[in-house]
Amino acid sequence: MKYPSTLQQAIRYFSNFENCKRFMIDLRWPDGKVRCPYCNSEKVTYLPSGRVWRCANKHDRRKFSIKVGTIFEDSPISLDKWLPAMWLVTNCKNGISSYEMARGLGVTQKTAWFMDHRIRLAMQERNYEPFSGNEIEADETFIGGLARNMHKDKKIKITATGGAGKAIVMGLLDRHSAKVRLMHVPNTQGETLQSHVRRYVKGGSYVFTDAFMGYHGLDQDYVHKVIDHAETYVQGNVHTNKIENFWSLLKRGLKGTYVSVEPFHLFRYLDEQAYRFNERRATDGERFIGVASSVLGRRLTYAELTGKTESTAEPLPA
Repeated sequence: MKYPSTLQQAIRYFSNFENCKRFMIDLRWPDGKVRCPYCNSEKVTYLPSGRVWRCANKHDRRKFSIKVGTIFEDSPISLDKWLPAMWLVTNCKNGISSYEMARGLGVTQKTAWFMDHRIRLAMQERNYEPFSGNEIEADETFIGGLARNMHKDKKIKITATGGAGKAIVMGLLDRHSAKVRLMHVPNTQGETLQSHVRRYVKGGSYVFTDAFMGYHGLDQDYVHKVIDHAETYVQGNVHTNKIENFWSLLKRGLKGTYVSVEPFHLFRYLDEQAYRFNERRATDGERFIGVASSVLGRRLTYAELTGKTESTAEPLPA
């Protein structure tokens, strides 16, 4: 089936529930045979009045909708809003704020914020295999407001360097696949940074970093090349320009669109920006299908999102 390739087409296409239903069936059951998500039985009957199926087998939850077992489960928001919202989050280069989403969909800001995070869960990387490319750039950055923009009371509390009180994000960029992997780390100590490099980069690879002391010692397992930014930014193919270019894209979205991000939720925004960057060569429609294909088997409740219960949607393993 030919799916939409632009936002306008997506809004028109998904305004019809039958199109939404067919779209989700194609993603969940490529052979076209709807199965009970609880017992996997094909003996199901569609009830058009309730837009649900009923399983012939006897168990507790015989009726189920197309949303069951996905990020949409238990959401009162219809798919004609969910799917265009997913299109926007997936394809807006600098992200889209919950306020803008709320105005566009006709929902509250709180609802739009919850929807955004559930969509980001679908954008989370599932493949944690080490980068196998030959050239990897490693770098870290600080996420937080500038001291000159802070209230006087908060500015007084800053006694260390410019990174004091800010969230720390470490990034690894594989030049071969042109993909990035991000981690929200607690500190910039050598043990922390090097453990992530060793976990996500295949031994023997070329690893390019700046002259920060935290990376000293990588030459035991890698061909470690260092560029000292106090002297120059490029020496042949030794540089960290690609990962630093990604930092500019990340901060443009965080500072320009989301303005203020709680460290507790930062990993979700990292998942969003990393997905768009890694799939930047795909079309809007292809990126959308990629995220839509990942909604199955993922669930995020509001209690988990706000920290009231333990979340089953964990960030990238540390």
